[in-house]
Amino acid sequence: MSNPTESPQPDTSGLDLDRAFKMVMELMAIPGKGGQEAPVAEYIRDKLRKAGAPASAIETDSAHLRTPVRGEVGNMVLKLPGTMRGPRRMMSAHMDTVPICVGSKPVLKGRTVRSADPNTGLGADDRAGCAVVLTAALEILERKLPHPPLTFCWFIQEEGGLNGARFIKKGMLGKPKLAFNWDGGSPLKLTVGATGGYHMQADVEGIASHAGVNPEGGVSAIAIASLAIADLHRNGWHGDIQKGRKRGTSNVGFIHGGEATNVVTDRVAVKAEARSHDPKFRQRIVSEIEKAFRRAAKEVKNADRKTGTVTITGRLSYESFLLKDNEPCIEVAEQAIRSLGHEPIRAVANGGLDANWLYKHGIPAVSIGCGQADQHKTSETLDVDGFEDACRIALRLVTASDESLTRN
Repeated sequence: MSNPTESPQPDTSGLDLDRAFKMVMELMAIPGKGGQEAPVAEYIRDKLRKAGAPASAIETDSAHLRTPVRGEVGNMVLKLPGTMRGPRRMMSAHMDTVPICVGSKPVLKGRTVRSADPNTGLGADDRAGCAVVLTAALEILERKLPHPPLTFCWFIQEEGGLNGARFIKKGMLGKPKLAFNWDGGSPLKLTVGATGGYHMQADVEGIASHAGVNPEGGVSAIAIASLAIADLHRNGWHGDIQKGRKRGTSNVGFIHGGEATNVVTDRVAVKAEARSHDPKFRQRIVSEIEKAFRRAAKEVKNADRKTGTVTITGRLSYESFLLKDNEPCIEVAEQAIRSLGHEPIRAVANGGLDANWLYKHGIPAVSIGCGQADQHKTSETLDVDGFEDACRIALRLVTASDESLTRN
């Protein structure tokens, strides 16, 4: 690999940052939680077509028909042949937001964007990433900039378990050798690894009874679920989990059951997750959750000594990964950041990224932030300076010469 400091950098002075900012503001205002990304995909497709992308170069897959949430549209890919030699490079982001961002009303205050509605998140995670990838593609198409073979990918349903990246039709991607995934955080932060996540559901079945006339005849599914959750909390298996040198997290994020206060509830559904960079410890967390629910089911009895039951199902949503220190995509991303006068920071995430599944598919990808902060909260913000730096970095990555970016 050539010494990056000796390689000329591409000229990004013509980058249309005003347009990039206008697009990110428009994208953040489009409702589109997981499974409902069709308006976002249509917005991106329209911009690409107006910039001259051939219809044949834009492809969508049927991943939305295989995801746990049946969606409106699949992953969308723009694939361009190169005008100069070099391995294929890939840029990706995800189109969906968390539900709290539906109804976002982005407003600029100084150099920071927030949602004007205090009850919603902004949706910069990951509409800012969508805008960064789209900006790079439009600059290539409109300005006829020299470039190697390129793949631009907009994933669906990242927030619900990385399902778009999981079910991507790999042949659409064109076997990229360098991959850059744009998601949350500072554009100086390079996420080189991430935790693995396991999602599970506990279906608790009790015995219904009249809560006023014959409460002793019932077995409350709500009581069973409550005891199990309290057990996990009390014994350190819920929230931030630290057991010796082992680390992980778990969360009960959904409970549904019951319809009336005068009925002992006989059915409750509970959804939970367990995360850890250590697959064996993550399985230990899953096991402790299962044991807590089964103990609780045996503990709650009616007057006839009958108990409820618990059925637990689960799946590994994504496995943890850690890129090699000298992974080419990390090295070239660091070069691009330094070319702007900044120092990159390597990080490992406790949340999942589309890069988890890209790694599983044999495509090592480094994830780069776009200026987002406080993701998944109503206080979410987008730093405009950070977003603009992300656009500059992205354009450098898709236009820099082979000699400055690749190994022999």
